[in-house]
Amino acid sequence: MDAANKHDAGGSGVLRPSQICHLVIISTAFWALVFCLHSGMQGGGGMVSKLFKASALSHPKLSSSIPVSRRRPPSEQPPASVAPENRSVVAPAADHCAGRYIYMYDLPPRFNEDLVRGCRKLSPWTDMCSYLANCGMGQPLGDEGGVFSARGWFATDQFMLDVISHCRMKRYECLTGDSSLATAVYVPFYAALDAGRYFFNSTSTRDALALDLVDWLVQRPEWRAMGGRDHFMVAGRTSWELERKADVDEEWGNKLLSLPAIRNMTALILETSPWNRSGFGNEMMQSWSSLAIPYPTYFHPETAADVVAWQDKMRKAERKWLFSFAGAPRPGSKKTIRAEIIQQCGASSRCNLFDCGSGASCYWPGGATRVFEGSDFCLEPRGDTLTRRSTFDAILAGCIPVFFHPGSAYTQYTLHFPSDPNKYSVLIMHTDVTRRNVSIEETLSKISPAAVKDMREEVIRLIPRVVYADPRATRVDFKDAFDIALEAVIDRVAKRRRSAAAGREH
Repeated sequence: MDAANKHDAGGSGVLRPSQICHLVIISTAFWALVFCLHSGMQGGGGMVSKLFKASALSHPKLSSSIPVSRRRPPSEQPPASVAPENRSVVAPAADHCAGRYIYMYDLPPRFNEDLVRGCRKLSPWTDMCSYLANCGMGQPLGDEGGVFSARGWFATDQFMLDVISHCRMKRYECLTGDSSLATAVYVPFYAALDAGRYFFNSTSTRDALALDLVDWLVQRPEWRAMGGRDHFMVAGRTSWELERKADVDEEWGNKLLSLPAIRNMTALILETSPWNRSGFGNEMMQSWSSLAIPYPTYFHPETAADVVAWQDKMRKAERKWLFSFAGAPRPGSKKTIRAEIIQQCGASSRCNLFDCGSGASCYWPGGATRVFEGSDFCLEPRGDTLTRRSTFDAILAGCIPVFFHPGSAYTQYTLHFPSDPNKYSVLIMHTDVTRRNVSIEETLSKISPAAVKDMREEVIRLIPRVVYADPRATRVDFKDAFDIALEAVIDRVAKRRRSAAAGREH
């Protein structure tokens, strides 16, 4: 063995300096690499970002370079799918009920539920119990020999709107139990049922429950907040039946809407009085406390698809008659021109007369509807008051309504009807009919087929705005008559709040 080999094989085994340096360098490099890889996995950039700078062709960095103190608030952050950071950005959810919350009173049962339980005493002529079934829609109807569609039709009484609306409000998506959050306060009083049972009693009997309601309301803290000016109710009767002016038994109806406290509220009723006595001498003032909403019809669709199917059916309906009239005469009444209408319709070969006073039953839902479905125009003179349910049954059938007084529709249903009445209706003044200055057939015959088609289409488009959806439906996916009325109430209360804040009355 040479000298070198002998020395390496010797007993001390001491490493040379060059070997020590090599080991130190290798060890340092190994732990530096471990440290760098660890830092890169943490996403902090650090050493890795300094050692391996991104080129112009590199993918964007995943980490944010925005200091925490200067980051935008959630409402200004980009959507999560395009956010610069590799983390989800959750924006605060918008409150879709903001400005739409309703507080509903839990009234003592004497104001609603007890009236339903006493349904056999609600009318001196009719047992009303069957009409209160299915949340006030009444009993379901069949297709009546092809007159109706397969679903959504009920034998609905025209005075059931209080019950229908209450059932609908129970499912309103923005109900709140905190009245301080509410935009408006709903009073579920069944005013129409109460009024109907006592029409022929003394005024003290007729007014008793209405006065009781006022006594109960004015003691509530919710009432005192705005003196009832944020409260509303649905009363499915006309002002003639709910707004008696004097405590005289000979006058009709009760005085619910004449009570000062109730006049602070908004009442949704079937027909408003355009002028009311203010209580100060003979001075007249316009009534701002009531809004007119459509009479309920027989159709209560659950979905928009139900409405569209019915609209399509009405567009395809075969209309053999130029005009029609469904109703009974009013012998001795000077308020209506029904006698003249029945005479003209009966004398015309182009008019379909459904005379309810000569054996035909207008209480059979399919009868009048079949007549309307087969006509271009439907004559709508006043009923016991200026308005009548038949107007809405006609619209539902795609039949163009013919009015004889502007108060039968134009000054009433401004929330639900187009502002231009010529788009969907015809007006023949009642005075021209009574003076025999006009032929109804001749007037309607002069309207061109193209104009009739356009008017009918406008009428058919109105259908969802004048029907009340099935109140049992969990979520109505179209805007119906109730939605439109509720929006008007919310808007009115909001204006009152702004006026109150500014020190003005509204």
